[in-house]
Amino acid sequence: MILGKKDHLVGLDIGSQSIKVAEIMPSKSGPTLKNFGMAKLNAECIEEGTINEPEIVTNTIRQLKKELGIKEKKVAISIGGYSIIVKKINVQTMSEDKLLETIHFEAEQYIPFDINDVNLDFQILGENENNPNQMSVLLVAAKKDLIDDYIQIVTDAKFIPSIIDVDAFALQNCYETSYFSQEVAEQLEEDDVISLIDVGASKTSLNILKGTSSLFMRDISMGCGQISHQIASTVDCSVEEADQILIANGSKEIEKDKLSDIITSFSTEWATEVRRAFDFFYSSFGEKQVQKIILSGGGANIELLRTILSNESGANVETINPFGNITIDNNKFDAPFMEKVAPQAAIAMGLALRRVDDK
Repeated sequence: MILGKKDHLVGLDIGSQSIKVAEIMPSKSGPTLKNFGMAKLNAECIEEGTINEPEIVTNTIRQLKKELGIKEKKVAISIGGYSIIVKKINVQTMSEDKLLETIHFEAEQYIPFDINDVNLDFQILGENENNPNQMSVLLVAAKKDLIDDYIQIVTDAKFIPSIIDVDAFALQNCYETSYFSQEVAEQLEEDDVISLIDVGASKTSLNILKGTSSLFMRDISMGCGQISHQIASTVDCSVEEADQILIANGSKEIEKDKLSDIITSFSTEWATEVRRAFDFFYSSFGEKQVQKIILSGGGANIELLRTILSNESGANVETINPFGNITIDNNKFDAPFMEKVAPQAAIAMGLALRRVDDK
């Protein structure tokens, strides 16, 4: 993706337990990382996409913006969860202008919310493979009150929201730049079926792709934060302290076997939900099986979770490299830190690759 100097955006990923900010600029060597940083949020600030502590979230964004010295005001943000519906539908072939006039009528049968309570967007994908008189359309619906809350947060932080994306699309944008722009031997073929899975603190976003075309999306209301909550309950400590125990893979407060049992129990249940989503995809789309899973988010760093997911799904599992095909100045960015936070940086990087005039 080529970025112009005047149309670049700051990628702002407002997660349930952390804020991630990325800024990418063009250079002679290609897209170059100008800024990246992240800051923790208390577990109660954002729950299931609902912002409970807007002031704390706003101040955290402001502080991160100040620390990184970000001057650009235009940002791209993304949202996800059960307040967002993404669905591939088929409609009678028509012009984009005509579809714009009728999209509310077309969408009503697919949206489980009051159509007046959502904002709609769409993208025409092309002629339907099975019916030349129809075209495939990607329909996106998001609750207005959710969007309003995020816009208010961003505006109060002295940013200008220019693009509101969907988490799964931002992740796909990152993947396409990092993997399809690299001439590497293991580069995926255009007809390979892979799954991008972002394991956040409170939810999991799943996107199944054939080449670079999205075939199926689903959100699962399970995240690695549940492991931390169980550790906190077992050890009688705060969730933040439990996070550190999980990151360190143990502490003197909990036996190694007990910690392993907690992680295994959650990972097995979570992997089963992923497998169910895959099974639904296979029964509905008849595509060949997912060969590879690329994980992002905080849960991607949990080795036991990766192993159980691979066993349950029958697919190879790897952790995303969101900095592939991005020039990074090692004198400016600490390499061990960037490697450690890479899975959590994916959505912010995908957002930072967007342009002002993107659809």
